[in-house]
Amino acid sequence: MNKKIIITDAVDKKSADILTNAGFEVLYKPGMKKEDIFEVIGDYNALIVRSETKATAEMIALMNNMEVIGRAGAGTDNIDREAATRKGILVMNTPGGNTISTAEHAFSLMLSMCRNIPQADASIKAGKWDKKSYKGTEVYGKVLGIFGLGKIGREVAIRAKGFGMQVIGYDPILSNEVAAKMGITLTDIETIFKQADIITVHVPLDDNTRNLVRKETLALCKDGVKIVNCARGGIVNEDDIVEALNSGKVSAAAFDVYTKEPPDFSHPLFSHPKVVTTPHLGASTEEAQEKVAIQIAEQIVEYFTKKEIKGAVNAAALASVSKPELSPYVQLGDKLGSLFAQLIKGKVTKLSVRLSGDILSVSNGLISTAVIKGFLSKFSSDQVNLINAPFLAKEFGLKVEETLAGPDPDYANLLTVECVSDTETRVISGTAFGNNELRLVRLDNFKIEINPEGWLLFYSNIDIPGRLASVGKLLAEANINIAGLSLGRVGIGKDALTVISVDNFIEKETLAKISQIDGVTSALVVKV
Repeated sequence: MNKKIIITDAVDKKSADILTNAGFEVLYKPGMKKEDIFEVIGDYNALIVRSETKATAEMIALMNNMEVIGRAGAGTDNIDREAATRKGILVMNTPGGNTISTAEHAFSLMLSMCRNIPQADASIKAGKWDKKSYKGTEVYGKVLGIFGLGKIGREVAIRAKGFGMQVIGYDPILSNEVAAKMGITLTDIETIFKQADIITVHVPLDDNTRNLVRKETLALCKDGVKIVNCARGGIVNEDDIVEALNSGKVSAAAFDVYTKEPPDFSHPLFSHPKVVTTPHLGASTEEAQEKVAIQIAEQIVEYFTKKEIKGAVNAAALASVSKPELSPYVQLGDKLGSLFAQLIKGKVTKLSVRLSGDILSVSNGLISTAVIKGFLSKFSSDQVNLINAPFLAKEFGLKVEETLAGPDPDYANLLTVECVSDTETRVISGTAFGNNELRLVRLDNFKIEINPEGWLLFYSNIDIPGRLASVGKLLAEANINIAGLSLGRVGIGKDALTVISVDNFIEKETLAKISQIDGVTSALVVKV
């Protein structure tokens, strides 16, 4: 098989050995300059990168024979996935390759923080013998609170149990059965803050998790709580941590990630005697780097020799390119999943996907996979794509079913998703009009019509005059522009639902004011 593969970044050389042994022609040339890559890239069938090479649209345009771009790592921010998809190029990553390394680093930070190891090391190297200043605390018997129980969070829990810790966790999708098998007690966010002696975060960074650990939530904690952030900068508010350290509310903290990287080293976090810091080393182990190099090489070998696709982040998008009529419904499924992740209350146990219409009848699981991806992406610290989404759903204990429904009286093709949690069941329907114009058309018992794009404000209200005007006035006062709206109601003077598309995020203070309007309840802003 005369396939040519080029490796332009410092990927472990075992990847090149695997590909060469499989019979491929390999150019292993880490550190190639952009202009040099441009000259030769048209001859190659596969490209392997880490983070140094930027596979831009300009570079991809020159890829005349390219079939696969592989990233030896999780993130694909350095690859223009849209340009690759348009060109018909598969983009792969190596999800989970750094799971153990990151979990071990988080636990190492925890132990270092509890025993003042970096501070004591610096002291003794300065010629001091100061045992009294560095008295630590045991982790044995302590309550560890974990936010986010994806692969990394669960590996941290395993290590904590080995050290005799009590583990409590919050994850909106992990089932109680799966958690119980691991010895983890699932609870809510507030209980984590109130009961934990040590808190570690393993969630993705988004509008719901940004500043998860901040002044207000720290106020709920025990005096002397300890904080670890080995996930994403911004989940823990660095200014508020310093203030809490100075007051004694927080007794120690450990960071591997920061709001800005490289950070501003003049920030008091970096000179605080009770803080342990490392420069984003979670995945920086020989084993992790070797593992992702081997993994991406094996994935490419399997693709070229067996046409088996693993770790692809745009496989379904490529499939929808070959079925352009299905493409908007793949996008719609992703958006409906994302919406439910933000709208549903309680722990979700089941997603039911119902397909109506000739176009959707050829889904073959693609649409339900898109729904799962959109849903899990809002919760999981693991990168979720259209390849691993069904596996992750099974791992979390989330039941998913896709069924073909009869013709809908109102729409030629209709995608309906029912979401069941331990407290409620909700239903959203959507369709596509004309030139791929996506629309939400039903939410529970209400008929609506709005584009599922950007920021959306949902609120329930009684259908009486003046409610919309009052909400509009509050939005104007907050300098929030309305881009579109839809009203659904059961009947005059009865229950109603309003969905407003806005140009900006709505702060909690404004949402609270909206909820205080007479006849208005359940104001919530989401992003899709």
